[in-house]
Amino acid sequence: MHEDWQRIHPPRWNEVYTPSGPYAFIRSQNVHNDGFHRNGLAFIGARHAAELNNVEVLAGDVLLNITGDSVARSCQVDDSILPARVNQHVAIVRPNADKLDKRFLRYALVSPPMQSRLQSWAGSGGTRNALTKAMIESLEVLAPKDVGEQRTIAHILGTLDDKIELNRRLNETLEAIARTLFKSWFVDFDPVRAKAERRDIGLPPHIAVLFPDRFEDSELGEIPVGWKVRDLSQVTAQITKGTTPTQNDLSNAPTSDSQVTYLRVNAIADDGSILYDKLTKIPETVHNGALKRSVLQANDVVYTIAGTIGRIGVIEDDVLPANTNQAVAIIRPKLGVIPPGLIVLTMRQQAFQEELHSNIVHAVQANLSLGMISHAKAVFPPLGSIDKIFKPIEQILRKASTNRRQSRTLAAIRDALLPKLISGEIRAKGAVRVVEATT
Repeated sequence: MHEDWQRIHPPRWNEVYTPSGPYAFIRSQNVHNDGFHRNGLAFIGARHAAELNNVEVLAGDVLLNITGDSVARSCQVDDSILPARVNQHVAIVRPNADKLDKRFLRYALVSPPMQSRLQSWAGSGGTRNALTKAMIESLEVLAPKDVGEQRTIAHILGTLDDKIELNRRLNETLEAIARTLFKSWFVDFDPVRAKAERRDIGLPPHIAVLFPDRFEDSELGEIPVGWKVRDLSQVTAQITKGTTPTQNDLSNAPTSDSQVTYLRVNAIADDGSILYDKLTKIPETVHNGALKRSVLQANDVVYTIAGTIGRIGVIEDDVLPANTNQAVAIIRPKLGVIPPGLIVLTMRQQAFQEELHSNIVHAVQANLSLGMISHAKAVFPPLGSIDKIFKPIEQILRKASTNRRQSRTLAAIRDALLPKLISGEIRAKGAVRVVEATT
């Protein structure tokens, strides 16, 4: 190479991402069948956006994942993130508005028959799942000729999705309030400090009276008088972990066996919600036999202890009966003494996480032992008053739980209506009555 020349490598995308704006850069991880996910949304600058003007995203565009494990997932873009571009793993599908409504197209693409067809096409080629431009252009969508009828169908399904999204946003607010109150009362001890300084505590008398007015020293620093530093094992009825069935366990189960929910790490989201579409099944005889030690109960706290460590959630009634594998710890609070929400918020605190995760063992994969969890320490009020102090926070968490349960019901109704509306098996007028009765 001539000495006046130099080799220049084009930048990798992760080298040109910006912390925020001005252009969103949509990747396959943002495109899900249940809607557009902002988690992991990347951003690029104006210069790189100009290089990608051919993949500019417009309001209402339908996005379709075309490669990898997420192939065939589809949604409409969240218009609030515009302007935006997509990467090479995401296709923009923009229909002729005179023939096909965008929102109807999105629902048609996520319907079970269409998902099966797209995934079949994607798996028919090389070593990696992929949908080509020719495949997408050749796709036939079954739709009413009347675009107005398409819009009505999309509106019916969208009404359910809008309520689910409203619940999600409401829960974000409720859970943020619960975290703020917990940190103020159980970590920073603000009511105790206010009392000690003879300031207005700002709480109803029946709650204010539960907090002392001075501090004392402890192994974790200054804590309210009468409160104690306790191991997690001292406030729980049991700390154990799940079990993985052997191939013999599964193959010896009767074919007539009913199936029981089986929870693995990937079914617990980062925010603690249970991802019902990620749950698998095991035979009931295995659940009650080889895996009887790890049968889950309502209000059990589950905590991931291998691989992806630190995801935490609470088992609710509608997931039962259920079991879990050895990568998930089961933390069973003393009911009537310790609310499960208190365990969750305690274990999510940064100081608790730092102490616990400093003991992670790095072998074939990172893992935490049950002993580490059992001996992890936190500050708790007197056991007899915990329920009363925590009650306002527990009420907020229960409201969020009710919203999640309602959203699962709405999603089930949507999933049942979707293929029937798309195929014309039922008419829009009949579906409207179903939706009006549930929203």
